[in-house]
Amino acid sequence: MKRGLIAAVGVAALTVGAAGCGSGDEGGSGADGFKGETLTLWAMDGSTPKQWEKDVRKAFEKKTGAKLKLEVQQWNGIQQKITTALSESDPPDVIEVGNTQTPAYAKTGGLADLSDLKKSVGADWTESINKSAVYDGKQYAAPWFAVNRTVVYNKKIWADAGIKDTPKTRDEFFDALETIEKKTDAEPIYMPGQNWYFFDGLLIGKDADLVKKQGGKWVSNLDDPKVGEAMEVYKKYASYSEAPKDKDEATPQQAEVFAKGKTGAFIGMGWEAATAIEANPDIEKDVGYFTIPGETADKPEGVFLGGSNLAVAAGSEKQELAKEFLKIAMSDKFEGALAKEGGVIPNKQSLESNLKGNAAAEAAAPSVPGGGLTPLIPEWAAVENPPNPIKTYMTAVLKGKSHAAAAKAVEGEFNKRLAQKQ
Repeated sequence: MKRGLIAAVGVAALTVGAAGCGSGDEGGSGADGFKGETLTLWAMDGSTPKQWEKDVRKAFEKKTGAKLKLEVQQWNGIQQKITTALSESDPPDVIEVGNTQTPAYAKTGGLADLSDLKKSVGADWTESINKSAVYDGKQYAAPWFAVNRTVVYNKKIWADAGIKDTPKTRDEFFDALETIEKKTDAEPIYMPGQNWYFFDGLLIGKDADLVKKQGGKWVSNLDDPKVGEAMEVYKKYASYSEAPKDKDEATPQQAEVFAKGKTGAFIGMGWEAATAIEANPDIEKDVGYFTIPGETADKPEGVFLGGSNLAVAAGSEKQELAKEFLKIAMSDKFEGALAKEGGVIPNKQSLESNLKGNAAAEAAAPSVPGGGLTPLIPEWAAVENPPNPIKTYMTAVLKGKSHAAAAKAVEGEFNKRLAQKQ
């Protein structure tokens, strides 16, 4: 998952509460059973905050006697780089993998089975976050962290419209957007026609499946009426927006649109608010966040849970040392520290107190238990390659096509991509 989260949280000058000191076993007393060995960790740029890295390294080296070699990777081209590395005789020992990419690596046999680790340190991992780390009934990675979307809104515009409270239900949200449209000159919400990951959240909320098994293979389920229901909700959001129907949230960057101070809200990541503030520092005082409201007040809207897992390469000759590292990194102490310093959602709900004071993360956390992902099948990766047929479907509906006709129009391309060899 592409993100600039760590740096962005700093730009937004968000403060966070004290880290918890949970029950995880993060250290030892100078054990040297692995003395002289070096563990290689591949982590993505921005995923390892400086203090977290320093403290984890110290705990790991104290407990094991081994050294930790961190090799920072860039997201551009990482899938092919990891695929190649896992096929070689001397792969990195521990690798950060995007959560939606994990099933594909597991299917190839490139990842070690970590089911024993799950039993020892992961009994209370949040189910929705851990789901991506499981393939074919086995634990092939450890869930590291998640991030998801919230509503980022302009408090001044909402106040000018006379709105005093943030909405707790979807209908209340629509009422607020209606009020902004009637009482101000602002665009109520910036919602481009192809904000696909927000749409995926709506699909999750409707319990709608994008694929189905037919004749032993995966095929499109885009014509499901539940998908159409989710698209109708999306369509209503888009009706309050002047954004182009054939573009996504990155073209133009919705944060930069919001930065101009003429947009009531957008749905995005916390770091996008920081991007807006960087573009226009004067807007910082007006930026607020709230959880995307669902159909009822007791259940937030479904959200796509982006994030990362930590996996052990099956070809690594340091399996036990790698697991020792994961026990430390996944301990309550260091998961809490990661949440505190990085503003990400930890892998246990009991550690979310570390997000206190970080307004964006606090707004994101309530959605996590009901969150989900794209279909967790290795065949899925090709579907999202540009031009994403689901985005094509979305634009078609927004331009007037029926759900059924728009789904039928992209079905062939959808199925072609699902059939590609992995």
